[in-house]
Amino acid sequence: YLAHVYLSGSNKELAIGNFIADHVKGKAYLEYPEIIQNGILLHRKIDHFTDQHPIFKKNVTLLFPKFRQYSRVIVDMFFDHFLAVQWELYHPEPLEDFSIKFYTMMEQYSGNLPDKTKKILPVISKYNWFLAYRSLEGLESILFQMSQRTRFASNMYLAIPDLQENYSEVAMDFTVFFDELKDFVQLEKENRC
Repeated sequence: YLAHVYLSGSNKELAIGNFIADHVKGKAYLEYPEIIQNGILLHRKIDHFTDQHPIFKKNVTLLFPKFRQYSRVIVDMFFDHFLAVQWELYHPEPLEDFSIKFYTMMEQYSGNLPDKTKKILPVISKYNWFLAYRSLEGLESILFQMSQRTRFASNMYLAIPDLQENYSEVAMDFTVFFDELKDFVQLEKENRC
């Protein structure tokens, strides 16, 4: 979630769309105002770019034997961890302030959120996931909370030792990947205007 919100820049509606996109299926995005639609579509493009990227695929492949279809989610979370750890390199505002502003904005818009977002937002806000991503303990807690919501036993929180074992390599992978993702998103935003 953190990377998607960050990549929206300062546009609040774009950030809302980017945040809710996983809970808006098919053409249901057309029910939202245009800028939120753009955020939903941007989220989908980010996901497609990410899924096709060799660095992301490499990390998913390493986890796949243990975590199967949840490997992609786990790598997303690992990368959000590194974004939170290195936040000062990417954003001038402290992560604490950025998080609180975003949660407040989402609560103000809550009447128009998809049902699934309405259920998860209070949890994300209460446990301040964006800030919790910074520590391995926080990341493990978030993965545990997410594991409680999966249809099948995912045990995603058990991936923390895999991250610890390969921490430096995954950190370097994130940096290379994220620089390319930022360039991709910038081009997408420019092309939309």
